[in-house]
Amino acid sequence: MSRSRQIIIAGGGIAGLTAALAFARKGFAVRLFERAAEISEVGAGLQLSPNATRLLSRLGVLDALRMAAVRPQSVIMRSGPAMKPVARVPLGDFAEKRWRAPYLVTHRADLQSALLIAAQREADITITTGAKVADFASHAGGVTVSIDRDGRIDEVSGLLLVGADGVWSRMASRVKGASASAFSGKLAWRATISASDIGNDLLDMHNVTAFMHPLVHVVAYPIRAGMSINMVAVTEGPDVGQRWAVAQDNAPLLAAMAKASPRLQQIAQDAAPWVAWALHGVNPAGRWTDPAGVALIGDAAHAMTPFAAQGAVMGIEDAVSLAASVGASPDNIAQALTGWEQRRKPRVTRVIRRGAFNHFTWHAAGPVALARNVILGLSGGERLAASLDWLYGYDAEA
Repeated sequence: MSRSRQIIIAGGGIAGLTAALAFARKGFAVRLFERAAEISEVGAGLQLSPNATRLLSRLGVLDALRMAAVRPQSVIMRSGPAMKPVARVPLGDFAEKRWRAPYLVTHRADLQSALLIAAQREADITITTGAKVADFASHAGGVTVSIDRDGRIDEVSGLLLVGADGVWSRMASRVKGASASAFSGKLAWRATISASDIGNDLLDMHNVTAFMHPLVHVVAYPIRAGMSINMVAVTEGPDVGQRWAVAQDNAPLLAAMAKASPRLQQIAQDAAPWVAWALHGVNPAGRWTDPAGVALIGDAAHAMTPFAAQGAVMGIEDAVSLAASVGASPDNIAQALTGWEQRRKPRVTRVIRRGAFNHFTWHAAGPVALARNVILGLSGGERLAASLDWLYGYDAEA
């Protein structure tokens, strides 16, 4: 295809690969460049709510992903020294019927693999690893991108450059008015437990479980077709740098869990070793696009803390909605990008606010925590699910 129909993508993560598939589906040629020598995903588990899985289904990824994913039956919220259940949000068949797509939990690498295999099957997608997008220049015909491969610079031209290079994005630093990443003051801790090693009845292979306490909250759910349980805990902590997995003294985590619940502390001890990473965010109020032909998506545009379990999901929504917008107005890229950013920002901002509300709720103390438990208990599962219709029922491509 001519370069006027070519899309250039910087970054081979979840958002970048989803964008490649979405643009190819709209008839564009795609060239994706990933700076790492091979495409692989860091981290462990992630939750894919129906607003993501309906899009993955259209891209031909969902069937392959289902083989490794788990469809949980509910989200259970627990609190107090004994971590007794205070509320339950139904998922499983209920979710598929209500939101017309499944709620899945999976390992990030399994989603990455499904996306990569689908992209490699597309004749209009070319993936190059070991190649860093070093710079770009906008002009009347689109953008020209400089690609650095071990010091050798090549130039590639196209209609649009998509920056999908994550929370510490190089592309964002080149977009005037874009927000830079900032440390949130929180650490996320991660551990994985083999299903055969589970010795605590607070954990099971059929549900997502959220443990709530003022000092720490923990989310646990099955991954790898039910062979393991992924655990993520969030505490206050120092900035440990721009890395996804840092060997960290887990004494602060164990101390926080001990104050929360002896039963939760036992889970933490059984799950060791833990690794930590500093939670950085990107303010969504910054610019996401240059009308001359550059768009930032996913964490590069609006990295968020994990309290709404929507970080990867928003990247998927961004990718598909951006391809739809450009596909509808390929001859007016400025209009397509401006309109897309204006439509997406309110959505992403609302999701971030929901995450902040969840954080406040999960870390409530004293009378506020008691009131929270009473309200959650009286609300009932269907009412709690209804409060998520705006989130899970949303179709980013419509």
